[in-house]
Amino acid sequence: MSNFDYLLHGFGIALSGYHVLLMLAGVLLGILVGVLPGLGAPNGVTLLLPLTFTMEPISAIILLTSMYWGALFGGSTTSILFNIPGEPSSVATTFDGYPMAKQGKAAQALTFAFCSAGIGALAGVILITLVSGWVASFAMQFSPVEYFAVYLLAFASFVGLSGAAPAKTLLSIGIGLACATVGMDTISGAMRLTYGTDELVRGISFLVAVIGIFGIGELLLTMEEGLRFNGVASRLSVRAILSTVLQLPRYALVYVRSIVIGCWMGVTPGGPTAASFMSYGIAKRMSRRGSNFGKGEPEGVIAPETADHAAGSSAMLPMLALGIPGSATAAVMMGGLLIWGLTPGPTLFAEQPDFVWGLIASMYLGNVVAVFTALLTVPIFAAILRIPFAVIGPVIVIVCVTGAYTVASAPFDLWLLLIFSVVGYVFKKLDFPLAPLVLAMILGDKSEDAFRQSMLLSDGSLGVFWSNPLAGGIMTLAVIMLLLPVIGPLWRRLRSR
Repeated sequence: MSNFDYLLHGFGIALSGYHVLLMLAGVLLGILVGVLPGLGAPNGVTLLLPLTFTMEPISAIILLTSMYWGALFGGSTTSILFNIPGEPSSVATTFDGYPMAKQGKAAQALTFAFCSAGIGALAGVILITLVSGWVASFAMQFSPVEYFAVYLLAFASFVGLSGAAPAKTLLSIGIGLACATVGMDTISGAMRLTYGTDELVRGISFLVAVIGIFGIGELLLTMEEGLRFNGVASRLSVRAILSTVLQLPRYALVYVRSIVIGCWMGVTPGGPTAASFMSYGIAKRMSRRGSNFGKGEPEGVIAPETADHAAGSSAMLPMLALGIPGSATAAVMMGGLLIWGLTPGPTLFAEQPDFVWGLIASMYLGNVVAVFTALLTVPIFAAILRIPFAVIGPVIVIVCVTGAYTVASAPFDLWLLLIFSVVGYVFKKLDFPLAPLVLAMILGDKSEDAFRQSMLLSDGSLGVFWSNPLAGGIMTLAVIMLLLPVIGPLWRRLRSR
């Protein structure tokens, strides 16, 4: 069967009444998560994950991905109406979205944002449809040697491409790998870093860590900033929406450029936040109306929203095809697949085609549902933000604590939740990247197993990683990525001279 035939079969699965209802419920929950400060897509997906353990995997992943799309739309709503980015990737949208709203163009700004988000997300899903099968078939040739090379490339890409300080990124990865080693050694069966306590034998749950880092850690920052919700009134009329939609073709070049940036940053570990800022900066530099950016320019809303959602959807490609998540949310979803007994990677396409193509088809439908749902529910969710934060804050804490406890019903997890909440707060204050830490916790066991298996195959020789062109090419690229923060400044100095 071709990818198109598989996709049609996937639509047959995704279009069932039950799954359409799950999409709608997921989008509504996601918009709520995106609107509420202190929550976000990674934490929302993490909190919902324990509730999916009794569901079929395809139904569970449809619910989670729909929540993800909804959270991104919710973040856009607060950015435009309240100048409060509900998601880190929505920060760039505030630059021109909020000025547009203050000028009485809230309907136009929201329509530009939601339509651009839908276009960007659909472009990312089309990319997954076209190349995921080829990537999975190619990855079927991988042995432990190639898999370790790919894992190393994933970590090295964060160092070379994420834009954060390399030392901070390496420290974040190191902490994540250390957390992944706690518990039983999967090869020897020995206990590691348990310090004589039975509580750590089962390891550190990445779900508890993510809830603490992205949930309560973000909430502490929100409390420190003392947010006040002074929003712009929003009323969306059909006439305003249609007139704005008719203006979209004039920004075709902005869409194409932002889609390319978003898809590239989604497949690599750049992520949606970096994609939105990069797209905004390039749009400002290349636009004839660059001087108007920051004052309510439509291109300043279209560019970051398109790139943000293109990156968010295309980040699912490396997660599904290679087992390497391209964003923090994709990492959480990958953890869900492992809990459900599914192994992300090339074998997933061969062993679970209904799951993979049902998911891809649901991504098409879920984004369309998210666009219309977001447009219809803007006034409702905007009203939620007028509730005092003194009421919203404790509710978020209760949700986070309940979600962490339900992972394993272990009181010790609440102490871990507290520890990771402090870690999340400190990392944010010191501008440490969090996505590499989550990625390392997810891939730590896999990368260690692949490395040790490679060493057993080669009798301890590191030369095995350059024993064939495929592994050698990937390892060389990983080394270049690790050295990029050093090579880049040297190259710029030489050019300036």
